[in-house]
Amino acid sequence: MKTDWAGIVAEKLAEVPEGYVRESILSPAAPETTHHRLFFQRGGKGALERAELFPGLTLTRMCIQSEDFPHHHAARQGGLELTHCHMGRVGWSMKEGVTLYLGPGDLALHTMDCCAHSVLGFPLGYYEGVSLTLDPEKLAAQLPPVLAQAGVDPLALRERFCPKGHPAVLTARPELEPIFQPLYDLPRALRLPYYTLKVQELLLTLSRMDPPEEKQPTQYLSQQVELIRAIHDQLMDRPDQRVTIETLAKAYHLNTSTLKTVFKAVYGQPIAAHMKHHRMQEAARLLRETDRSVGDIAQQVGYENQSKFSKVFRETFQILPTEYRRQQRG
Repeated sequence: MKTDWAGIVAEKLAEVPEGYVRESILSPAAPETTHHRLFFQRGGKGALERAELFPGLTLTRMCIQSEDFPHHHAARQGGLELTHCHMGRVGWSMKEGVTLYLGPGDLALHTMDCCAHSVLGFPLGYYEGVSLTLDPEKLAAQLPPVLAQAGVDPLALRERFCPKGHPAVLTARPELEPIFQPLYDLPRALRLPYYTLKVQELLLTLSRMDPPEEKQPTQYLSQQVELIRAIHDQLMDRPDQRVTIETLAKAYHLNTSTLKTVFKAVYGQPIAAHMKHHRMQEAARLLRETDRSVGDIAQQVGYENQSKFSKVFRETFQILPTEYRRQQRG
């Protein structure tokens, strides 16, 4: 059975009121926690955990259940931000009206004047990740002994990965997974020491890693992204309808190639695969929460043939719809 990542995020945020963001400050002294009311464009809630690990280096862990999040920071010239996506997808507007997206395991490095006062987008409706904000000059002036011994230069790091201010994306890599994976499910008492150790390990790893030679993920025009989100909303609202790519492209004045390319970049899957996943998630919800027959549910999510629906459902969840309903109500 596929992992229910959206459900995991929802469980982590179960105690946060709708429309609020819980912000925690980790420090050797007693941690501080506050709740802020935020006006999400599409509703939602979240949790932020911040820790200043060294002078000039702050870690923020973010867990969000929403499609957007207002993200404001100063457009610091020379500042560097590293963002790791753990669950879901995240995108944000850069300079010159372009948008960049990350999927699970991806790490982005960009200067902090690229995305000041932008709105983070979470196309799948949920996200968990870690961001590091660096002031390279300040960090270099008080470099931790381990990094100093290894000859790590924060200024050189910025110039190597973000020449001329252009962002770099390291797509999911085996050598980065052991650094980030332990950060997401630590007991509170261990978070600060683990964050401190793992951030130094990350900087050591990046200091001996060359910038990506492969083609960088394309940055898409924000107007194109907005059209794709509108198409996505239409498809999500009517899972019972079967609409061709050609019909959608004509309706939204896009060519089919652009529609398919940008949709996959934003949502991480081709349209057909994404819709199949959505239909099965909606079918599972209806099986859990209603007494409608399997045949009625099949039609509601776009399958006229009940046997074909049952086959696809079993391929997705490794269980037949009737058994799933019985198990969920067990």
